[in-house]
Amino acid sequence: MESLKSEFPIFANAEKEGRTFIYFDSASSTQKPQSVIDAITEYYGGYYANVGRGLYWPATQASNEYAKARDKVRNFVGAKSAKEVIFTSGTTDAINKVANAVLLPTLEADDQVLVSEMEHHSNFVPWQQACIQKGADLKVIPLTTAHTIDLAALKATLNSKVKFVAITAVSNTLGTKNDIKIIVRLAHAVGALVLVDASQLTLSERIDVQKLDCDFLTFSAHKLFGPTGIGILYGKQALLERAIPFSYGGGMVALVNQDETTFADLPAKHEAGTPNIAGAIGLGAAIDFVESIGVAQIAKHNAALRTYTVHLLNQIEGVNLLAEDAGDASILSFTMEGIHPHDIATFLAEKGIAVRAGHHCTQPLLKSMGLPATVRLSFSVYNDQREIEQLKTALEEIKSFFG
Repeated sequence: MESLKSEFPIFANAEKEGRTFIYFDSASSTQKPQSVIDAITEYYGGYYANVGRGLYWPATQASNEYAKARDKVRNFVGAKSAKEVIFTSGTTDAINKVANAVLLPTLEADDQVLVSEMEHHSNFVPWQQACIQKGADLKVIPLTTAHTIDLAALKATLNSKVKFVAITAVSNTLGTKNDIKIIVRLAHAVGALVLVDASQLTLSERIDVQKLDCDFLTFSAHKLFGPTGIGILYGKQALLERAIPFSYGGGMVALVNQDETTFADLPAKHEAGTPNIAGAIGLGAAIDFVESIGVAQIAKHNAALRTYTVHLLNQIEGVNLLAEDAGDASILSFTMEGIHPHDIATFLAEKGIAVRAGHHCTQPLLKSMGLPATVRLSFSVYNDQREIEQLKTALEEIKSFFG
C-alpha cells in the first residue's frame, strides 16, 4: 500500500511553511484526513443543531447523522445492536464509567480485580482505586519473556473471588498483542466480567466483540483518525441495562417527578446531557476512511514499516530494541546506550521528526523492565520507508553528537 500522506492536510501545510514534519507518534494520536475535517466542518456550517429535540430540518439531519455514526461503530466492532454502543469522551472516561457504575456497586472486601503489568494507567488506576475504596484486592498479572500476558500466571490467579478482569489488547508501549479470546474464556469460567482496552487494536485487526465474547470494549476516536473528545464503550446489552446510569441529567430520563425518576432506554440511559455531536459525526467519517482502505491493509502497511525500522536500527551500535519480535505490531520502543530518551526526542524534534519519549503512561511495565523511559515510534498510513531512512540518519547523528 502506498503512503496516503496526501489525504492528511497537515503535511502539505507543513511543506508550504518550509517545515520538515515526519510523524512517528500515531499511538498517541493519529493525524486527521481531510474527509474527517470536512465532515465536522459540514456539520457546524451546514446543518448545526442539537440532536433528539428539534423538528426543524437541521435538527432532524443532525439527529440522523448522529444515529448513523452510532450504527457505523456498531458495525465496526461487530455489536448485535446500536443499543450496545455508548458514546463517551474517550477510553479513559469509558473505563472510569464501568469501574464506577458496574464494578463498584457490587464489589466487596476480599473480592479481586485483575489487570496486567502492561496496562496504560487509564486501565490500571481506576481499578486500583475501586479496590482501595472497597477493600478488595488488585492482582497484577505478569508478562512472559515475549512481553505478552502470561496465560499460565493468569490461570493460576483466577478463582471465584475474581469479579473483574481489565486487559489491554495491544501494549501501547511495546506493540505486543494479547490473546483476548482465551483471556475472556478463562475469566468467564470463574464468573468474572472482562473489559478490553482496544485503543491500539482498532487499526491492528478487525474487531468482533461477539467472537471475542468480551463484556465491555472501549476505544478513542483520536487514535482512529477521528477527533478528540469522543470515544465509545461497547457493552453487552443485558449488562448495560442492569448497570446504574453512568451520570444523571437531561437526555437520559423518560419521566421525572418530585419523588422518583424513570430512566430512558439504551443507549440514552448512559448518555446524560448534550452529546459531542460533531465528535460522533467525525468518528463516523473516520470509520468510513478506515473501511475504504481496510483494517487488514492498514495493519500490513504499518507492520512492514516496523519490520523495516527494526532492520535499519539494528545496524546502529548501542540501540536496544524492545519486543523487536512483535512482527505484526505498529509500535516500536527503543533505548540508546548512554543517551536519555528525552534527549533523543529533543534532538529528533529539531530535525522535524516527531516521536514520543517517557514512560508512556505505563510505569508498572517499565519498572518491571528496569527502565525509566523509552523512545517510542508508532507508524501509520502516512509514513513510508524514506522517512524511516531519515530517522536512521538522525539517530546516527545523535550517536555521534553524544559520542
